[in-house]
Amino acid sequence: MNSPTDINSKNLDSADLEAISDVKASADVKDNAGLENAEIPRIDLGVEKGARIIVAMSGGVDSSVAAALCARSGYDVVGVTLQLYDHGVAIQKKGACCAGQDIHDARLVCERFNIPHYVLDYESRFSKSVMEDFADTYLAGATPIPCVRCNERVKFRDLMETARDLGGVAMVTGHYIRRVEALNNGGAVEGVQMRRAFDASKDQSYFLFSTTRAQLDFLRFPLGDMPKEQVRVIAKQLGLNVADKPDSQDICFVPEGKYTSVVERLRPGANEPGEIVHIDGTVMGRHPGILHYTVGQRRGLGVAIGDPLYVVRLDAVTRQVIVGPRESLLIRNISLKDVSWLGDDDLAHAAKAKTRLAVKVRSTRPPKPACLFVEEGQYAIRLDEPEEGVAPGQACVFYSDDAAHDRVLGGGWIASTKDEYDA
Repeated sequence: MNSPTDINSKNLDSADLEAISDVKASADVKDNAGLENAEIPRIDLGVEKGARIIVAMSGGVDSSVAAALCARSGYDVVGVTLQLYDHGVAIQKKGACCAGQDIHDARLVCERFNIPHYVLDYESRFSKSVMEDFADTYLAGATPIPCVRCNERVKFRDLMETARDLGGVAMVTGHYIRRVEALNNGGAVEGVQMRRAFDASKDQSYFLFSTTRAQLDFLRFPLGDMPKEQVRVIAKQLGLNVADKPDSQDICFVPEGKYTSVVERLRPGANEPGEIVHIDGTVMGRHPGILHYTVGQRRGLGVAIGDPLYVVRLDAVTRQVIVGPRESLLIRNISLKDVSWLGDDDLAHAAKAKTRLAVKVRSTRPPKPACLFVEEGQYAIRLDEPEEGVAPGQACVFYSDDAAHDRVLGGGWIASTKDEYDA
């Protein structure tokens, strides 16, 4: 059987799968009598007790608690941690997802609950699907969201294939999002919906907008109905080594937030200098490369006219950084690409009907009322009120048009924008 550090989803055979079961059956049962008396919830994943559940474990408190709850609730749990980038760098970097210490922490949690644990080497596919896309998106004058790409192309695509190879009937993650089964009038399940997390401050729906219906059928999110504080309390009650571990903050492969160094390493020589141009056409100065600028940026422009100036647009073809006053950041019309849809109607029908919904154009902003439509063969959004700093490369996430904006209806990648005056 492959060792835990070199097992690969594409190379699994029947012996590997049988060995995983053997590890489960032969593990020494630890004395958890004290934990059984704690007021810790039992979870129902909607599958039979004893069914095999694959838990994606990052080594943080959330996925660790999710794995522990699954094990205590009677499921046959297998923990999987992904090694996503250079292990030497991972060991040195703190406060990032899937770093060397995180792999160790996930393994300790699994040992405590007799959960087989595997580390899958996804470094090459992560580099191709996430890191290179990150660099190319910046160089194209857009602002990437690598965490969405990681969920979309690695965790919810490649890892899900591995989960099925391992005999899993469902895959669990520690994301703060809710999966709700929709019932018909007869009480039968007719589909599943994605809804925002109970803890609004931890809701991760913005980063999961591209989840497909098929993926949502297979996924489970046991923490979606819990506040973060409860998750940490449970971790302490269970004696988990990660109970007080800080949440990851940085992009895992960007050391100290210096994304420019990552892009320059991946695409050497691609970041060329150019002009800083006012929206009225006046050339105001030079810049070292559009990589160093993002839409909405005010500081560090190196030019001034008395009133504050902001980056309004980046033109990768002409290598121009276009700047202007704050009001020039106002955007009402947004063209989208690669749109995902989780609504009840067909996407094309919803757009043709100019469906009302709410959208988020940045993860930290509340949903705002808008309309979905088609313009020149492309799906688009028109905001009721203009928003500042809407940047190509970011996500525009759809929510239900009710007071709570609770249901997640999908979303798309921002391809281009029109400002308030162009609308």
